[in-house]
Amino acid sequence: MFVYADNAATTRVLPKVLEAMLPYFTEQYGNPSSTYPLGQEASRALIGSRETIARLLGCRPREITFTSGGSESDNQALRTAAAWGKKHGRTHLIASAIEHHAILHTLEALQKEGFAVTLLPVNQEGQVEPDTLSRALTPETALVSVMTANNETGALQPIRELAALAHEQGALFHTDGVQALGHVPVTLEAGNIDFLSGSAHKFHGPKGVGFLFTKQGIELESLIFGGEQERGKRAGTENVPGIVGMAAALEEAVNNLDANARKMAEARDALEAKLLALGGTRVHSGQVPRLPGHLNMAFDGVPAEALLPLLGMADICVSAGSACASGSPEPSHVLLALGCTPEEARSSLRFSLGDDITREQVDYTAQTLIREVQRLRQLEHRL
Repeated sequence: MFVYADNAATTRVLPKVLEAMLPYFTEQYGNPSSTYPLGQEASRALIGSRETIARLLGCRPREITFTSGGSESDNQALRTAAAWGKKHGRTHLIASAIEHHAILHTLEALQKEGFAVTLLPVNQEGQVEPDTLSRALTPETALVSVMTANNETGALQPIRELAALAHEQGALFHTDGVQALGHVPVTLEAGNIDFLSGSAHKFHGPKGVGFLFTKQGIELESLIFGGEQERGKRAGTENVPGIVGMAAALEEAVNNLDANARKMAEARDALEAKLLALGGTRVHSGQVPRLPGHLNMAFDGVPAEALLPLLGMADICVSAGSACASGSPEPSHVLLALGCTPEEARSSLRFSLGDDITREQVDYTAQTLIREVQRLRQLEHRL
């Protein structure tokens, strides 16, 4: 039996999404900057996709800039906020300690350019507490960046409260919504978010395409220079098939969000219960609201690097932390921030179930994992 339980790393492109994309590869393949009819067909597809995404998020179409994905969107948001901060005498940047490396590494680069950076600690459940942010904010703070949902534990953050605190101090607020979009409700209608990053391949769209929401009135900084695409803020011919697919995927995800979330949460809870019964297991961020398909669990005495090949041979696809950090010998910075020891962090697996998961797959995954954990523990005991 094949089980794909690594949807936080990437998702399968839905047939309906692929169908929407195909004409823009072979039939309506014009350059959207061209003035002849073939090009204008592509241009209309971009306009329609932008309008669809804006409608689903509750913002204006012109506030959506198409990018290559979440990492580029994160970079552009932080660079824009840094430029804004310099103009206003604000050179202090804040983010949580559990952000994606696209945020953390960009902050490291900005720190070398003279910005002060504060990384907020999280509580043992992986959430930023509003009081923690209040103490870190200063009149020099330009930006607060806190992800909507963590990519490793699935923990949801109190975004509304955190954004309000940032704005009280006159700072901008960015949230990396890459893991959350299409899985939990995300809306910009309240006007409390200044930047939101999204990536299509996390909600059954194609890889290599994403977007950045930038609140009207904020001057977006360019990372890529050249032509006048994306209102002059992101040069390069647009990825028309990818953008069309992203809009189709987000619409499908939002329209089916409640039903899919219930199914994933039920499957996740069933898997969690079976694995907790094994003993010597602990759930990370299990006591706070989290993404419906996410389960991050530690298995005492069993390194994840020993389990992953065994699960792979059983056709079960899971991960030990973020896909972007796979292959790193270092324990997860997210789990360390939760207070885990390096040993516990290295013995943790992340399951991110999709909306197509079945009870049979849950049972097979649990049975296989329990068998392998027990076998490895027995081997360790003999040694």
